[in-house]
Amino acid sequence: MREFGFELALCAHLEDPETLVARQLGGGVAAPGNRILDVVTVTPGPEFDARTEITPARIPALAVESDVGPGRFQYWKDAFDCHPDRARDVVDRAVDVGFFERERRGNRDYVRQVARYPDWFGRIRAIENKPDLGSPGALRRQLRTDVSLALADEVVLATESHVTRAHLNRIPDEVGVWRFDPPDGVEVVQPPTPLPVAAGGIELVEEHPGRAEIRPVTAAEKAQYRRRLAERAYGKGWRPDEFPACRRATVERGGVPRCDWHGRVVDPGNECGPDCPGYAPDDGPTVDAAAERADRSPWVDDPDGVARRQAGLDWFSYSGH
Repeated sequence: MREFGFELALCAHLEDPETLVARQLGGGVAAPGNRILDVVTVTPGPEFDARTEITPARIPALAVESDVGPGRFQYWKDAFDCHPDRARDVVDRAVDVGFFERERRGNRDYVRQVARYPDWFGRIRAIENKPDLGSPGALRRQLRTDVSLALADEVVLATESHVTRAHLNRIPDEVGVWRFDPPDGVEVVQPPTPLPVAAGGIELVEEHPGRAEIRPVTAAEKAQYRRRLAERAYGKGWRPDEFPACRRATVERGGVPRCDWHGRVVDPGNECGPDCPGYAPDDGPTVDAAAERADRSPWVDDPDGVARRQAGLDWFSYSGH
């Protein structure tokens, strides 16, 4: 199976009422874009319900980390330690998704959080997909980076290959290994070892012949970026942004795009369209990705929203009824 199809099939398998699943997320601290995690799973924490009430979208990291609180309104420029243009973009986005509310006083905007940002996530798992272990690429370096940084609570390698002792000897001992076959599910070849997420870590920033550039990461930095990673996972999910507009396209369980002409899962953004020999223009399958996600996972598609609820209570109080 191609890696894209393998990845989507694994996501569909892992998603359940107790598990948020997302894919293709930055997994670094000093250089988040240097390490892209194939799949991330997040389990709900003690205040998960409070998070679902705010917004189905990702809350901007700088909005959470700003000095804006749920108490009194404050002038937006005083609450951010970044360029005003960036702060303005963050404020606008936080208002749009329902995490900030804004009040106009004269010529100035004042903002506050609609609710305290909750302690909403539990364990984070990072999964590296390598269907064919015969072509490992940079697998060993990637997994070594994940273990030494320990941003996720556990790291797993998922493969379709038969796993030998030689394969296990080439990866860090802490990494769990799954053999995944879409019809049959996951066979645990080696369970993962819990990683020290509450301690500092070491991040591989760059690697050159004969030397490597690393950066120590503090426990506080890791805590901040774990929250960012979980928040991105909550807002993004794993389903493709588009589905094939083709008569031969179908949708497998959970929202996985499949092509009957190819006889496999396809990547709509890269494989489907007029350049495909089997392309047959059509509206394609109707997929409500948000409804699929809400039905199969703990994510909430259309919460009441704290800001809307507060506005209703304000009206009720004012009307005197």
